Amino acid sequence: MAAVLGAFALGATGLTATATATAAPTSSTSTAGAETSYVVLADRGSSATALAKRLEAKGATVTSVNEAVGMVTVTSTDTAFAAQTRAMDGVFGAAGEGVVGRSPQAKKKQDAVERPGKGADKVKGAGSSANSGKGKHKKGAADPLDDKLWGMDMINARDAHKVEAGDKRVKVGIIDTGVDGSHPDIAPNFDHKLSRNFVTDIPDIDGPCEYEGCVDPADVDNGGHGTHVAGTVAASKNGMGVSGVAPDAGIVNIRAGQDAGYFFVGPTVNALTYAADAGIDVVNMSFYVDPWAYYCQDGAPEDSPEEAAEQNMIIESMSRALNYAHDHDVTMVGALGNAATDLANPGTDSSSPNYPAGNEHDRTIDNSSCWDLPVEGEHVIGVSSVGPSERKAYYSNYTTDVDSGEIEVSAPGGDAYDWPNATGPNPESMILSSVPENVVKSEGSVDEDGNITPDGEGWVLKDCDTVKGEEVCGYYEYYQGTSMASPHAAGVSALIVSRYGKVHGKAGFGLSADTVKEVLMDSARDTACPEPRLYDYPAPIPAAYNAECVGDADFNGFYGDGIIDAQAAVAKKKL
Repeated sequence: MAAVLGAFALGATGLTATATATAAPTSSTSTAGAETSYVVLADRGSSATALAKRLEAKGATVTSVNEAVGMVTVTSTDTAFAAQTRAMDGVFGAAGEGVVGRSPQAKKKQDAVERPGKGADKVKGAGSSANSGKGKHKKGAADPLDDKLWGMDMINARDAHKVEAGDKRVKVGIIDTGVDGSHPDIAPNFDHKLSRNFVTDIPDIDGPCEYEGCVDPADVDNGGHGTHVAGTVAASKNGMGVSGVAPDAGIVNIRAGQDAGYFFVGPTVNALTYAADAGIDVVNMSFYVDPWAYYCQDGAPEDSPEEAAEQNMIIESMSRALNYAHDHDVTMVGALGNAATDLANPGTDSSSPNYPAGNEHDRTIDNSSCWDLPVEGEHVIGVSSVGPSERKAYYSNYTTDVDSGEIEVSAPGGDAYDWPNATGPNPESMILSSVPENVVKSEGSVDEDGNITPDGEGWVLKDCDTVKGEEVCGYYEYYQGTSMASPHAAGVSALIVSRYGKVHGKAGFGLSADTVKEVLMDSARDTACPEPRLYDYPAPIPAAYNAECVGDADFNGFYGDGIIDAQAAVAKKKL
């Protein structure tokens, strides 16, 4: 998950614990500083447009106005802007989102869980790329790398495609780091007209800007995460590479994530309300909203008053946006998180706030007043992750309170250690999907000539075909995480809309979000807790990852309503 860091993470050389730091003091004294982006939320019922004019009069530069939720995004050089703006009449809250225009060394916000051991800890003989390169591609048959997609077999996707493979009228919004619309497995389903980018790159974390104004085109992904997610949802069944869960559905890039993997509230809220207004059927949200791993009403006991005010504003902003999207029948699917945490008892958060760096501090998290957003927000379908053996992936969050609404279903997300006698990570136990060529080249997995390097061997695959007399190649990489589980569920949701949706006059083709959720959960395959209930992961996974499963086969804290089943979801002729 691009923006999920927890108490424990699997690094390239093993399993490690994250560090802690002390909170920095805040000030409300006006001084000139670097140009910084801020989000300001109007009181309920107040006009965002009117607020924007007031902020402009105070010297701020307005960059966007979201009337649907009352949010205004601005830039200002006043270091006390947030504190002073909170005191204005008609303002619910304000928070800073990042310095604009500064260019120190980029700080990649990586989730080490997603690509464990790439290069340094490679498993000898695992994930060979011997099948990479040119192959004989038959249209209509399984795509060349589909035999590596064990997750599709687990959810019976191929059998589902005999009944329903998706409908181009059904649009899945990928709220992520972007989507590479030129990738040969994405391009056939990519909707250029509807795709949008709500992010301005922040050189402080993203590195030098690739495009003028630091705004990437809406068919570009310089992070890689979003394109991987999009491929699992709806990679085209085109005789090349891999095919997705809903290979005939439409893909819409609704970018809200920075290149470095941060997801701030302004772009996230704008992405959600845009999805609603644009008639998007399903959105996948494989992230958490930065900079807080948990948003606590009035803050955690250790948070400063300014930090508490920021959290209150983001909770309110996300609540408005999620309700707005749900009211427009957007089915929202979210990743449950990669911190191996019991969401009913989160304990201490030592990772927040994660931006700007150096402000992290220990925070006592009360589950009754703190939320992991967006997945614990209203109307979001929470998805946990399982490995090839169907065990809960070692990193996946779960819950011991089955009545909490924190989890709905589970899906294949990969588990690098879920293979017999594991001594290191095995890529083939993870999830293979599409990645942008520019990303694998920049990471050193592929050289400038397009060849897989020793660092990428076993982790990155290449498939080529001849299209209109020219060789076209796509790249595919193994990731793991609840970020990879969520798009499986989003893909099945797209199949459900395709199968049972109806034309609703000027509103177009679609299906109620509540109906989609009901069908997804009811069709999931009941999966019982392991016995003994306290699951002890075998070596080399440390005992800190052991987890207790609470509930029965019908519903429990590891699997929710069960492992999703695409075939069962589309089995009826009509609802």
